[in-house]
Order: sequence, then C-alpha cells, then structure tokens
Amino acid sequence: MNRKKLCPPCLAIILRPVEEVRLTILGSGSSGNAVYLETPGTRLLVDCGFSARQIRQRLATIGRAPENLNGILITHEHSDHIQGLKNLAGKLNLPLYCNRHTSEEITRLLPIDFNFRLFETGQTFDLGDVAVETFSVPHDAADPVGFLLHTASGKIGVLTDLGHAPRPVADRMRNVNILLLETNHDLQLLRDCPRRPPALKQRITSRHGHLSNEGAADFVGQVVHPGLSHIYCTHLSHECNTPALARAELADMLGRLGATHVEIHVTQQATPSPTLVLSPQLSSQKTLAPLPASL
Repeated sequence: MNRKKLCPPCLAIILRPVEEVRLTILGSGSSGNAVYLETPGTRLLVDCGFSARQIRQRLATIGRAPENLNGILITHEHSDHIQGLKNLAGKLNLPLYCNRHTSEEITRLLPIDFNFRLFETGQTFDLGDVAVETFSVPHDAADPVGFLLHTASGKIGVLTDLGHAPRPVADRMRNVNILLLETNHDLQLLRDCPRRPPALKQRITSRHGHLSNEGAADFVGQVVHPGLSHIYCTHLSHECNTPALARAELADMLGRLGATHVEIHVTQQATPSPTLVLSPQLSSQKTLAPLPASL
C-alpha cells in the first residue's frame, strides 16, 4: 500500500539567510524534464523525466548524487516528467511531493510503493529551507501544478507545461526573480510539420496543451519587473521549435519593454544547463561550469 502523508502547511514564508542557492536545469524538452535546486539546507528535484541512469549521470556532472536528495516535486504525471521515478525514487525511497490526483495517476502508471507526501493544490508548505507554493495550471493532465519556490536568494517560478497563462498564474509570477517558462513550439513550424497529425496539432495548441513562443512572450510581457533577472526557455519541441526562435521571440518582447536587464537561457534536452548560483543579495549572480567534486 502506498504511503501518503500530508505536507504540513507553511505558516509564514520567512526564510533564514543562506550562503548561496544553486539551480541547474538537468534537461528540458518534449522527451524529458528535470530541474535540480540546492540550498544549504535542501536538495531537491522538480520532476524526474529522464531515466534513473540519466538523472544520476546528469547530477554527476555537477558533483551531486540522487542519494542526497531530500525529495522530488512533481508537476504532473506525463512520462516526460516521471519516467525515472521507478528506478530512482522507488529504489531510494525518496519522498515524492505531489497532489492526490497526480499520485493516483503515478500509481496507475508505475504500480510500486512510492513514498508520497501529498499536498493540496494551492497549498504552500516547507521543504527544508525552501517554501513551496503550489498552484493549478491549464494542461491535459489529472491535476497539473506550477511551483513558486521561495528561497533566501529569491523566488523561482516553474511553468514547464501549460496551454495558456490565465491571470491567476500570471499573478503568481509577477514577483519572481528566476522564471522557468515553457516555449514549446513556433506556431508556423507546428502548422507546417508533416509528421504531426491534425489532431495532435489541435491538442498542442489548445488551451490545455502547450505554450508557444508567442504565448510565452505575451506572458513575459505581463510579468516582467525590475527584479526579474533570468528567464529559462523550457520544454522546446525538437521538431517544431529552435533555440534561436524561442530566444528571439522573448528578446523582442523584452526589448520592446526596455527590460534589457533580463538574461535569456534556452535549455537543452540532451545536456544540463550551466549552474546558476544566487547569493542572498540578488545583485550578485553568476553561472558556473559543472562542479568537479562529488558530494
């Protein structure tokens, strides 16, 4: 029988100062997604969409190992977000943080005894020295969520799968410092793609499908502010998008708004992005090459 424990609520988002926070996109695309976040008190994954072997190898490039994880946050149950769970979280008994509907779908797809820690969508809870704010997003899954991760070095918004961005989602992201945002497809490339049947194209462009470059740019226009420093383009389609197109669409919007302070990163499916290191003072940020030492 699956262990399902409710996450205790976060009474107040008050975080103690820390030396630094490290964020690494282990990979993002239509075939797999995983994000690693490290603070002095917490090490966690957001999604586990690569094989356990791939997750282990990608963590090793930054000198980390899955045995040291404090848990995995799950946005939804699609395979490109959970495919490594069985041989990673299952074998290591890592806590899985998700809502009840998502846990039921994971159990149906991967019928093993996961160590579920359940939250209610809309709840905020503490995971070590990270406060995790959860909210509903429009996507064709059982109960998909986005995350707003409060750290002592700033707020990180995670929006990797959503068909459109309703106002409540935008409201959640208006004060983020780092934004992970889906830029799944270029509309013209999707329309012209001969390998995508009409029904699939309709699903992708629906209000519960995937966000286009154009949709992502419009969203950025709603939430950009002086404290937003980095945007990561995530979940790019390998057939219906290119890094250049995704970057150009967001850069055009930022340029029109005069937001030249925002740095755009385009994530890759095959390789991790350089680690972003955030100090408690957000004015001091840098990216690092992979770390050499294993911890």
